[in-house]
Amino acid sequence: MAIGKNKRLSKGKKGLKKKIIDPFSRKEWYEIRAPTVFETRIVGKTLVNRSQGTKNAVDYLKNRVVEVSLGDLNKDEEQAFRKFKLRVDEVAGRNCLTSFHSMSITTDKLRSLIKKWQTMIEAHVDVKTTDGYILRLFAVAFTKRHIGQTKSTTYAQSSQVRAIRKKMMDIMTNEVTSSTMREVIQKFIPESIGREIEKACHVIYPIQNVLIKKCKVVKFPKLDAQKLLESHGSLEDTGSKVVKTDFKEPEIQAEV
Repeated sequence: MAIGKNKRLSKGKKGLKKKIIDPFSRKEWYEIRAPTVFETRIVGKTLVNRSQGTKNAVDYLKNRVVEVSLGDLNKDEEQAFRKFKLRVDEVAGRNCLTSFHSMSITTDKLRSLIKKWQTMIEAHVDVKTTDGYILRLFAVAFTKRHIGQTKSTTYAQSSQVRAIRKKMMDIMTNEVTSSTMREVIQKFIPESIGREIEKACHVIYPIQNVLIKKCKVVKFPKLDAQKLLESHGSLEDTGSKVVKTDFKEPEIQAEV
């Protein structure tokens, strides 16, 4: 070893172990609330580190995205194939106020619709709602037999596919441009846009299982806290009665 160099000077006492602190002792629980358009208001809980110094807990909660099944939001198992993503836009007390982020259907639902001897027609379009959301909608439709048809296949010609796709895009544009974001969500749930497409395209070629398979927000409008609070109503109002769980916040532990 070189003269004047002692490796033990800067290492402290030999065998001293670092104190282990439970990371959950620094965290807080917040409730995630869905807008009043859904039946179930409280959709879950989320964790975040407590505010400390220049680090604010609210900054870490904003823009978090949660995925919830529509079957859970509306307490209807038949709607479980549709999934909604909600984004945290504001925090009021221990409540995270969310807004619509995207919607999609499950893979197993889409695969159950795809069968042989038929044509699948897809269309997508970018549209703007009256309250400033720019949405990208994806629709899917499947051909079916004419009344009294004996032929087993139901393939549409390419010209018919183009005509149906154009009609699908026009109807999606008309339905969304005249509605607010809340009204668009209310149209997704009963699939009213799909029924309109099915009626309009019947003269071109009979179609069935018309769904808005996906919708995502391309551009959000500037956040209006007042409108967001209105979409959530009273924070004490939990919508329909929700079964109370035995959830208890864990006790803070100084060390493990």
